[in-house]
Amino acid sequence: MNKETIISVKNLSKIYTTYKRGSGLRETLKSFFKREKVIIKAVDDISFSVEKGAICGILGPNGAGKSTTIKMLCGALFPTSGEIQAMGYRPSADRKKYVGKIGAVFGQRSQLVWDIPPVDSFNMNRAIYGISMNDYKSRLEELSVMFDIKDVMHKPTRVLSLGERMKCEFIMAMLHKPEIVFLDEPTIGLDVIAKAKIREFILNMNKTGTTFILTTHDLEDVKQLADNVIVINRGVKVFDDTLQKLQLNLGEKKIIELILEKPLDIDQDKQNFNNEIKIIEQKSPLELTLEADTSKIAISDFIETLSRKFSISDIAIKELPMEKIIMEIYKEEI
Repeated sequence: MNKETIISVKNLSKIYTTYKRGSGLRETLKSFFKREKVIIKAVDDISFSVEKGAICGILGPNGAGKSTTIKMLCGALFPTSGEIQAMGYRPSADRKKYVGKIGAVFGQRSQLVWDIPPVDSFNMNRAIYGISMNDYKSRLEELSVMFDIKDVMHKPTRVLSLGERMKCEFIMAMLHKPEIVFLDEPTIGLDVIAKAKIREFILNMNKTGTTFILTTHDLEDVKQLADNVIVINRGVKVFDDTLQKLQLNLGEKKIIELILEKPLDIDQDKQNFNNEIKIIEQKSPLELTLEADTSKIAISDFIETLSRKFSISDIAIKELPMEKIIMEIYKEEI
């Protein structure tokens, strides 16, 4: 059974024109009379679609074009070329009608008024979106209980913690029951408990049929939330498929950081490592960073092997950094 497409993006590009300036007084004066143009392709001819009721993760390193893409999807930026169709609307052209159907949470930009309680900001949104008072009260009650902020939302925004403020940002975005919600780094800077609460909320709202478009650097957000993953690097789409396909192509790779009790001489101890384990860095004779593919060697077997061959003072197991994943995608030519 084919699912309905709620967003369709075809050959989308965003190009900025800026001017190069030299350093020093002479070059600065020269630039007043003759300036060299610099063309920046923030988004370069990308196409994709999102199914209704899905959670789609858009990933990429800083400067990749993720935020530019999501701003064009929101209608906040005009594309240089290409086409976006969302729920039958063209976001930038049909903005007045379109914004009533969408919500947005930007982790680094607040919609709340700093000096007044969030509940007053909520009430302003009620008026802006024309929400009836009965619907507003029932919706606010439901969301405030879900986030456990019934007391918090009556304090001035400026005194709230980051986690409390982000919960209020989500309520602000969800009051008018949007069909699509755009999330740009929604868990940035949050502690583990706050992140878990945000993720739980997104999953609960998604079960009611809300579609989410998520940009993030946090792979745990993607693992716990996303049905589909789009990877953008330098404005170009380099991957568009399920998270399972991404992991299958890359393997289940982990970064292992070791602190040893006894110094290690890599040249003498290379026989202790097999083909499934790569030495990434040796910061000192006691500090070693490895990469292991857990699709080829179980992490429990790996740790057992290490503990048998080396005296380990401490060990940390981490996900591959986003930049490493992008590099692996290019290398594997997905």
